[in-house]
Formats: sequence, structure tokens, C-alpha cells
Amino acid sequence: MSTRIGILGYGNLGRGVECAVRQNDDMELVAVFTRRNPDSVSILTDTAKVCNIADVADWKDKIDVMIICGGSATDLPVQTPEYVKYFNVIDSFDTHAKIPDHFANVDAAAKENAHIGIISVGWDPGMFSLNRLYANAILPDGKDYTFWGKGVSQGHSDAIRRIKGVKNAKQYTIPVESALEAARSGSNPELSTRQKHTRECFVVLEEGADAAKVEEEIKTMPNYFADYDTTVHFISEEELLANHSGIPHGGFVLRSGVTGWEKENKHLIEYSLKLDSNPEFTASVLVAYARAAHRLSMEGQSGCKTVFDIAPAYLSAKTAEELRASML
Repeated sequence: MSTRIGILGYGNLGRGVECAVRQNDDMELVAVFTRRNPDSVSILTDTAKVCNIADVADWKDKIDVMIICGGSATDLPVQTPEYVKYFNVIDSFDTHAKIPDHFANVDAAAKENAHIGIISVGWDPGMFSLNRLYANAILPDGKDYTFWGKGVSQGHSDAIRRIKGVKNAKQYTIPVESALEAARSGSNPELSTRQKHTRECFVVLEEGADAAKVEEEIKTMPNYFADYDTTVHFISEEELLANHSGIPHGGFVLRSGVTGWEKENKHLIEYSLKLDSNPEFTASVLVAYARAAHRLSMEGQSGCKTVFDIAPAYLSAKTAEELRASML
């Protein structure tokens, strides 16, 4: 059973989805939808069409799963509840505090239209979320730690670029090694935000900009940098393009816990990711869950789901028999 995929939004994530679909023999990309002029968008898949987002309803019966590749701030809260009216959908909504509200909005629209919507799919939320759940269930007496990086934070980089006088910028989130080792030690330390991560910024200034003023504005920015030890480097645009053009990321999820009648034995569960391309890895997770969405829909299920609700076998192209023989 081939799954017909649509991509809504063709930025870094959308391009990653296109590449991921190519690696899955049971997937077929049929269309890419864009807010831009379709004639100006060049894709890699010869057999797929590029369409304006205004024409999306015309594809209602031609796409099994629409993968929505917009941003969490303004796109996905509107797009996912809207397009689940026409298709089974997947998104990568990652504003953790707003997931319950987003779930409720998508769930109502999905049930009303007999579709599946899987939200907050990626590596965090997503793969990291699953590992936190598994570890908590196995070691109920313990403590969780999540570290992100070393990697490029696209949201923090964008926040710097919005400062007056900044021409371009990249920001790296970096775990503090001593904090990571303390979490691994089994001592269950209390670690503050500042103790767990540092932030390193590489900034290209506009001509005539005040470097000291820009640096002060970065380091005092609430919700982004004020709670962290932040280093700012001013570099040329050539150096930024040469040394900081990639989008790597990764991180660690740990749970330190105890077992035994007297809690005499310590255990550590650790899951880590080291990613050359944050959007391409996220896209690969989205495509695996698109397979699950199609299968759930074929079974007659509807409503909103998260990674917590999907059985692992639904993600794999292998049959249940193949999985038992090869992976169990």
C-alpha cells in the first residue's frame, strides 16, 4: 500500500520531507503546496506537482497524508486545524506549553471530518518525549534531565537577526559538560537553566552598527538569552557562510533512578542524538508518522494523536511478522 504524500510549505523542513519520502519505497510525493508563485518554486521530484496553497482543497481525495511544514509561532495553530478538514495531517508543533490547546483544536476538527491529525512530531517534542515517558514508567523513583545541543537554534538565531544593526546571525545552544556529567552520576542534582546550557552567538553587523549595543541587547533579551551565560562573536559575512552555514543539532535525554527495597541500586537511562541536519532528521520522523496516520485512517480511526498514542509497529514499513523475526 503506497502512501500518497503532500507537503505544505517548502522551506528547510519541506525540502527535508521530500528527501525522506524518496528513501521510503512505500511513499509517493504527489504535490507540494506553497504560498509563493508555484512557477518560482523548483522541487527535486519530477513526478510531483507544485501548487498554490489556495488550491489545496482540489486535492482532497488525491493525498493520503498532508505533512504541514509551517512554523509553530503563527502557521501551525491555524493551518493544522484547517487542513485536517481535508486530509490526514502531521505537524511538528513545538511550543511545549501550548500543545494541550493545539491538541484540542486539531482533535475537534479531525473528528468532525473523520481524519487523523498527529501533532508535535519530531525529536523534541517527539523522540525525546517518548524516551522521557518510557524512562518515567520504568524508573518511577528518579529524576529527568534534558540537554539540547550542541546545535543551531533557528528560533534564537532569528531573534538575533531581528535586532537593529544585525545583518545575519547564527546561535548555538551548548550543554555544559559538568552539568551533563552530574546528571549521569546518579546523584540527582538540582540544575538551574544557567547551569545546564550556554549560548554562543556569531553575528554579522550592518555597516556602522554599534557592536557593544548589539551585544548588550542580545545578552539581556528576556526568554532567549537573559537566563544563560552568552558569548557573542562578531564576524564577517564570508566567515559566517564558510563556517556556520549548516543546521546541526542534537541532545540528550536522561533519567537517573533507583530500585530495590532500600533503593540500593542506581540506574541511568540515556538517549542521545547527533544530527548533521535538524530539519532533515525532523522530516524523517514526520514521514514515519505519516505512515502511521495512513494506517490508522484505513482502520477507521479519527481525531488528534501524539507520539504517545502510536504503537511502534505502525511506524515501520515492515509487517508485524517481519518485525517479530528481525527486531524483537
